[in-house]
Amino acid sequence: MTAATAAPPPGPDRIRLDALDEIQRRVLWLSTGIVHHANRVRPNPTGLKVGGHQASCASMVSIMTSLWFEQLEPGDRVSVKPHASPVLHAINYLLGELDERYLTTLREFGGLQSYPSRAKDPDPVDYSTGSVGIGASAPIWGAIARRYVNAAIGGTGTGRQYSLVGDAELDEGAVWEAVLDSSVADLGEIVWIVDLNRQSLDRVVPNITASRLAKMFDAAGWQVLTVRFGKLLEELFARAGGDELRTRILEMSNPEFQRLLRCDAGELRNRLPGNGSGASAIAELIAGLDDETLRRAIGNLGGHDLDALRAAYAQIDDTRPTVIIAYTIKGYGLPTQGHPQNHSSLLTVEQFAELAATLGMNPEAPWAGFGEQSAAGALCRATAQRLRRPEIDAVAPPSVPTDFGRTPAGTATTQAALGRALLDLTRQAPEAAKRIVTVSPDVSSSTNLAGWLNKVGVWSPRERRDWFDDDAETIMHWREKPTGQHMELGIAETNLVGLMGELGATWSRWGQPLFPIGVLYDPFVERALEPWSYGIYAGGQSILVGTPSGVSLAAEGGAHQSIKTPSIGLEQPGCVSYEPAFAIEVEWTLLDAISRLGRPDGSSSYLRLSTRPVDQTLAAVPRDPSARQRRRRQVLAGAYLLRKAERPMVTLVAMGAMVTESLSAADRLADLGVDVDVVCVTSPGLLFEASQARRGLHAGPSWILDQVFAPQRAAPMVTVLDGHPHTLTFLSTINQVHTVSLGVSTFGQAGSLADVYRHHGIDDDAIVGAALDLAD
Repeated sequence: MTAATAAPPPGPDRIRLDALDEIQRRVLWLSTGIVHHANRVRPNPTGLKVGGHQASCASMVSIMTSLWFEQLEPGDRVSVKPHASPVLHAINYLLGELDERYLTTLREFGGLQSYPSRAKDPDPVDYSTGSVGIGASAPIWGAIARRYVNAAIGGTGTGRQYSLVGDAELDEGAVWEAVLDSSVADLGEIVWIVDLNRQSLDRVVPNITASRLAKMFDAAGWQVLTVRFGKLLEELFARAGGDELRTRILEMSNPEFQRLLRCDAGELRNRLPGNGSGASAIAELIAGLDDETLRRAIGNLGGHDLDALRAAYAQIDDTRPTVIIAYTIKGYGLPTQGHPQNHSSLLTVEQFAELAATLGMNPEAPWAGFGEQSAAGALCRATAQRLRRPEIDAVAPPSVPTDFGRTPAGTATTQAALGRALLDLTRQAPEAAKRIVTVSPDVSSSTNLAGWLNKVGVWSPRERRDWFDDDAETIMHWREKPTGQHMELGIAETNLVGLMGELGATWSRWGQPLFPIGVLYDPFVERALEPWSYGIYAGGQSILVGTPSGVSLAAEGGAHQSIKTPSIGLEQPGCVSYEPAFAIEVEWTLLDAISRLGRPDGSSSYLRLSTRPVDQTLAAVPRDPSARQRRRRQVLAGAYLLRKAERPMVTLVAMGAMVTESLSAADRLADLGVDVDVVCVTSPGLLFEASQARRGLHAGPSWILDQVFAPQRAAPMVTVLDGHPHTLTFLSTINQVHTVSLGVSTFGQAGSLADVYRHHGIDDDAIVGAALDLAD
């Protein structure tokens, strides 16, 4: 007999792989436990559902473990699919970035947010996600913003921009609007990882979508890597009958495959071979497998195999965007895995105990970390050290002037005044102008930005020749370069505001503030509003300019006439809205809006402009410097008294393009012996906040009400605007006066300005009639 030879100790690679496997098992346990505690342990006296997504987390565990603990570098940024937020928190906890006390606070006031939030979560979050499709595409716009800062200012470093996306999220059209934008094909730092678990919220997706998705990404110029199977299945494919097994799995429908995941070994032996030509070969192959191996094999997909994922990362081509399509199982490793209704289902207490036994954990002490001497603990510490980011030294935004000092004359539009103000800024405040980036969805020329664009150039990942630079008849020159300050996108409003949000977040990401200004037709602001609002929620600060607006765009008809947008300023958090009536008000409000950007206490703004030509002398801008300053201050606070009667019988309150009609009506009323005040409203939102502050319901100032709506001058009120009349109706409550609210509440019509105003009852005839009714 010979003595038994002791097995050699495992090598460093094996130790590392075992530690990585232990970490992914712990991440599965912690992410499941975070949701479990919020729903099964934490007291819930109201009985209102708390929720969470244990199955959606489980399908991402291997992908995120592999990414964080093997691939990420300090300069990389990651957008995590919304329902996998507990996985992110579990990883941050293991890396020492999240205190244990927060693990019990998911969806609790002041605790871990339902979905990843840069603004509200206590641990590092690169991108706020939660609005479907917005988080997925955010790293594209983040990459452009980073490239721009690097080219124009410098100092942001480099790194990949990852998006972890659920396959059902790819149904969102905003995703494909971003993927197809012409600038994206040059962004080699973009890497998307698609969690292809074949399930949406309600069902198993009926069709096999992987090949279709791959073709769509490939057509957009992306590198496509597919991670279908794990090591066990690949080994079986190499055996006799393996080709037939591979073909059978690839060709079966999603629901049939999902059903196999719920089968015991006996059912698998009956169902898996199918009834095709390869059935007997498959049956013979699986007959040689024990029951446990057979059950593991059917679920051995690439998105849960660390080796397969590592191999995919190694193939990334950094010269173009990459998408990794990783086959996964929703609920992988949980008792609910593969169930068609597991999207928001929660493990029972008994199932949680079963999971604890499987993973070797204690449900009574669920937050245990790794031992100091353990290989897993050492890997966590090494990863935390590797991913540590340097502190960002924030640069203060340059000062912005408040007034250029000139008074516009002649006839002008507020839309044209925007382009003029931008050019004036380059002369009077070049340091501030250098940080302005304008963005437009293919409407630069029709929104009066041609002069600005010619001055600053167009952004492009690389310099491109302007083939029309020697054409004397070409007015707008398309000089593309990495430092161009205008960014032109296709006709996709979600892309526009997504890019604005990331340009407006560079102050907090990289310490370098930018002043993004997005310009689009006002009727399409509503299409952009939800993603823009989400960008504001996520910390992006920007200026959105809607122009032209209202039925004043008379000849275009109802398809291009906006009605509801004036109330945005009343309803949108984190945003100040203005609707200037005169060119000088565009200058003042734009400069004020720019001064709010790029700072911790900053905010976004919305400017609603018009192509209606207006006589600028009607503004009656005071010549005295102090009086001019007072007017500017009132404009920025929301309103000013444009015309003052000795004893007003009626107050006419107008906004934007309607000021001209109101002044005309005031002249006619004076001839009839009815003296009126004319108030020009520039921001209904700020006036509403002032009225709330007067009642102790808001912390802001209320002085503007005393100056413009003084109680001693209170009179019945006619409000009029080129938009829905409810926007200004609340003003009558300031002094409790009778009011008539004029505005647009039906779809628009094409016609002359006079015809359209008459049709909607906002012409001077309608204003005079309403004032006379109130005067009686």
